[in-house]
Amino acid sequence: MSSITPCLWFDDQGEQAAEFYTSIFPNSKITNIARYGPGGMRPEGTAMTVQFELDGREYVALNGGPAFTFTEAISLQVFCGSQAEVDEYWARLTDGGEESQCGWLKDRYGLSWQIVPTALGELLGDPDPDRARRATEAMLRMKKIDIAELRRAAEGA
Repeated sequence: MSSITPCLWFDDQGEQAAEFYTSIFPNSKITNIARYGPGGMRPEGTAMTVQFELDGREYVALNGGPAFTFTEAISLQVFCGSQAEVDEYWARLTDGGEESQCGWLKDRYGLSWQIVPTALGELLGDPDPDRARRATEAMLRMKKIDIAELRRAAEGA
């Protein structure tokens, strides 16, 4: 059976990024590191690829050099059941990174993430179009998503 594994291209920080990511998410670990040998495009012993799992999903970090960098065209979504989860992932992933809008951020390696409370979909998809509009307008003014504020906005408070 085939599988699909995202490969994340780093200049030379793939191993550090994998260590950082696996320290944040439960059920995560580095599963293999392939290192450059003599005569490689990086110093011998430098990580070439790092295979790792985030919450049980497989990823590969490739130290491929500076030719390519991350853009917001690709992001990883983290669905959170509570504000405490939103707050924790937001704080850890923005450490050394930068906040953006509507639950988006870039981590210290330039990779974009979306920290999404599951309540967001419920509020934006409310069958009452006025409630959904008010929640959407509130979300558009936020960086980190605040569930209580979204609920207040939806209710017109």
